[in-house]
Parts: sequence; C-alpha cells; structure tokens
Amino acid sequence: MRRASRSRQEEDAKIDITPMLDVVFIMLIFFIVTASFIKESGAKVIKPEAVNAVKYPKASILLAIDENNDIWLDRQQIDPRAIKANLGRLRAENPEGEVMVQADINSEAETLLEVVDKLRDANIPVTNISTKSE
Repeated sequence: MRRASRSRQEEDAKIDITPMLDVVFIMLIFFIVTASFIKESGAKVIKPEAVNAVKYPKASILLAIDENNDIWLDRQQIDPRAIKANLGRLRAENPEGEVMVQADINSEAETLLEVVDKLRDANIPVTNISTKSE
C-alpha cells in the first residue's frame, strides 16, 4: 500500500513545462516576424536635411548611394546596370513595397540621376528620396 501511494506522490510532483515552452515559442515567432520587416540598405548614408520632409512608412526596398558613389541594395554593392534585375527580384517578393532612394550628402548628383533613370527604365516610380528633417 505504501508503495502505491509513494509512486502517486512522485507523479504529482513532476513539473509541467508545456506552458513555458508555449510562451518561448510565441516570443520566438514574434521576434522572427518583427525582424523580417526591418530593412537595411547596407551602406552608411548621411542624409541631406530638408524643410518639407514627409514620412513614408511603406518604403520597404532601400537603395542607397554612399559617399563614394557606390550603389547598395539589400546589403550588397551593385552595379548600376544591375539595378533593374535586382529590383525586379525584390519587387516580385514584395509587390506592394515602395522603393526609397537614400543618397549620401557627399555623393554626386550624377549618380543619383543615373539611379533614378534606371528605376524609370524598370517602370518603378521614383517619388521617395530619403532626407533628414530639421
């Protein structure tokens, strides 16, 4: 009799970790989902100041021009001739995503115009050039 009651007490003394695992998996899913929305161009860009800056929350494709006039997209330096192909791939993944051009304050206007021309060739409207508000 004692043996039966002792084994029953040992079974009742076990800790159920299922709720803790559920919470850990929910937190993991939350961090994975929120991290996928953070996009970076891959280049450090000092943005020019603008008086009439407007925030565009939908910009999810960042194209950057650094101070050396190098073009960065999706954390990779790309050739200007490859803009159309790379943006076509990114737009296929996210058709609703808008393109935001980030040009460094020390980059040349010629490079920015070349990027804008390549975007127009790809039928992508260029309405967003990133600036820093005052």
